[in-house]
Amino acid sequence: MKRKLLYFLAFFIVAFSSFANPQKDSLLTSKTIVPEVKQKRYPVTPFKDTLFYVYNKVGSFSAESRANAITEKIRKLYEDSFFEKDSIAVIPSDISQDIIYKNDFVIMSILDIDAKAENQTASFIANRNLNLIKRAIIYQNENYSMLPKRLGYTALLILIIGVVLYFVGKVFNRIKYHILKKSDKYFKGFIYNNITILSPQKQQFILMKLFSFVKGLTLILIVYLSLPLLFSIFPATEAYTTTLLHWILSPAKLAVMGFVRFLPSFVTIIVIIVIFKYTIKVIRFFFDEIKKENIKIEGFYSDWAMPTFNIIRFLLLAFMVVVIFPYLPGSDSSIFKGVSVFVGILFSLGSSNAIANMVAGLVITYMRPFKIGDFIKIGDVSGEVIEKTALVTRIRTPKFEDITIPNSTVLSSTSTNYSSNTKVINNGLLIHTTVTIGYDVPWKDIHEALIEAALKTDMVEKTPSPFVLQTSLDDFYVSYQINVYTKEPTKQPLIYSSLHQNIQDSFNAAGIEIMSPHYNALRDGNTTTIPPNYLKDDYEAPSFTIKNKE
Repeated sequence: MKRKLLYFLAFFIVAFSSFANPQKDSLLTSKTIVPEVKQKRYPVTPFKDTLFYVYNKVGSFSAESRANAITEKIRKLYEDSFFEKDSIAVIPSDISQDIIYKNDFVIMSILDIDAKAENQTASFIANRNLNLIKRAIIYQNENYSMLPKRLGYTALLILIIGVVLYFVGKVFNRIKYHILKKSDKYFKGFIYNNITILSPQKQQFILMKLFSFVKGLTLILIVYLSLPLLFSIFPATEAYTTTLLHWILSPAKLAVMGFVRFLPSFVTIIVIIVIFKYTIKVIRFFFDEIKKENIKIEGFYSDWAMPTFNIIRFLLLAFMVVVIFPYLPGSDSSIFKGVSVFVGILFSLGSSNAIANMVAGLVITYMRPFKIGDFIKIGDVSGEVIEKTALVTRIRTPKFEDITIPNSTVLSSTSTNYSSNTKVINNGLLIHTTVTIGYDVPWKDIHEALIEAALKTDMVEKTPSPFVLQTSLDDFYVSYQINVYTKEPTKQPLIYSSLHQNIQDSFNAAGIEIMSPHYNALRDGNTTTIPPNYLKDDYEAPSFTIKNKE
């Protein structure tokens, strides 16, 4: 009622004055009256209570934006577990008074326009705000400190990480125990084209090593990915969170994006490989038929089939690599090209002998001087061919010695093949040995004794019959060569040994003494060198003298 009465009296007085003085009333009505408006202010409230106000904008920052920014900075100082109250100071600049923490963190700047809003100096306002900020942070730290909570969160997080690591390790150990318990089921080795590439034991060893590597990598990743959580608890280490994640996420992102960009080229490479793979299979089928002599080409031998196929396959694979090369990631980089050139130079300098042997092996293949299983002689080495490769030829001697001869040596040496004609000519290989007998023994008796010895020898052919050649008439003796046929060229040492034994027996039985070259004997009725058990009862030793012409 009182308020209404006051409003009525005020209205009555204004109306009466207007009526009493109409000129003044017209002046009031013609002039606009602007009431006094106070300047708008924005509070800085980092901890609910207002510390001070911001009145003016600076540049593009409004007063409200400045107040919010100052509030956030004060909160950051409060969240710093290692806050130092003596590190806050007022540092004057050319245009403002700056409140700075540790010489690099600007909390706020007080301009002259801010001081005029409160009818004070900028220095006074700066020192006042400094004390307010400092007291507020100290009060909050003493009563609502975050350090115990952060330490508690850290301990809890470490406990959780330890529990996770423990259970993950347990899971890996259980899996490993299960795999080892049923190792016979899971590890059966790796066999390709009847070639044992990995035995079951080796396969188990490799997979267990790989399993241990995956386990260790998993545990390391768990710890590494937990570090950003630990670092984010404390403001001082919060910046490292982004760094740690960047270290692992950036390479992962690059790898994933690189693979996505590589997918079209990868599909192209797969298509090229499939085309070349089946092309090689078709060519292999064709050469397999030539090898089996189901397909016959005039002038092309069946044993040329696989070497020729290997050459064509090598050329196709080389051409495939050339086609695929542009689609490989990084193939157009200068580093990739430099490494390729460097590897090519090393290969050229270090493989000259290998290239020579490969070329020699190719020439030997198409010359066909011998095949696997043939009994040959190369230089001073005689034996059976057990392996022919692009680089070497391996020979097994009758003493079961495996000798490796480079193909370049084979090509530059004289080779003798004892087996090639035994499969073509029915008579077989003709082997021979020579004895020297003096002129005093009739040649017919020697022929008969040699042929008789040859017919008693094992592994020689009876037909055609053995024959004797008189190869020379020397000063003191005649050279008789016995020739026999055999189809067992690989057993020549045994045949020669048996033939020599039989010659000794036949000559001794016939009473023929085998004389060595240049053998001088003085005979005066003494017993000859023939063993006594071969001598007849009525045999009389001849009485003669053989002298040197000297």
